[in-house]
Amino acid sequence: MKLRVFLVLPILSLGLPRVLAQTATQADDRPEAAHSSAAQLYGKLDGDTYISGTALFKIKIPVLPQLGGAISDTPNIVTFDDDFSIHTSVGAFALSREVRWEYDARGAKDFLVYFFTSFVMPDFVTRFPGARAEDNAIFLPKCQDGALLIFALLPGGSFFEQRAKLSASMPPVVAKRGNLCFVKNGCFFVISTELAERAIERSTYKKTPEEEDAILRERLLNLLGRMQLIPPPPEGKS
Repeated sequence: MKLRVFLVLPILSLGLPRVLAQTATQADDRPEAAHSSAAQLYGKLDGDTYISGTALFKIKIPVLPQLGGAISDTPNIVTFDDDFSIHTSVGAFALSREVRWEYDARGAKDFLVYFFTSFVMPDFVTRFPGARAEDNAIFLPKCQDGALLIFALLPGGSFFEQRAKLSASMPPVVAKRGNLCFVKNGCFFVISTELAERAIERSTYKKTPEEEDAILRERLLNLLGRMQLIPPPPEGKS
């Protein structure tokens, strides 16, 4: 089911820190961001699996050290990237009771559109001026009890900018990211991945928007398939 998402970004009285039951320092998602070593991670590594700092999910690590794979994180967000084609992140945020009520009242589809356009997309716009979401969001009713697949264009927001730029006079890459959002176990999850080929191949890149969307959808669902969601303990217990 495709949705037309018009990005009206209101100034809300509820800022992001107030709608989340847990907040953390935002992960630095700029191309030049430094990467944490395993000893500096908020989360934990267990063999080939990363366990989030909030213990809300596990994910089989999608990058390899042999290919320059690196992991950086905050308590709420982990980013995986390598030297070739992977730049992806997973965020997990426990929602406040007030926002869980909003989810119940709106239903999954309307809530996810509301939350992404009101809180996630403005963050992209702040970091990458001119960023916008494409108006072809897809609601997947059978995925995690309802998930939203939405695509964003980010001028100058490519992790692969330096690899693709042959001269200083070239315009910045307009990165394209797919974002898969859903609510599970009282938490908001967002999986995001960049379409690296769009940046790396530059003038030889010929994919249509529809082909890009299909590639990102497949990659995001594959990433979701690598995850195990962990229910939080009952309130009052740890």
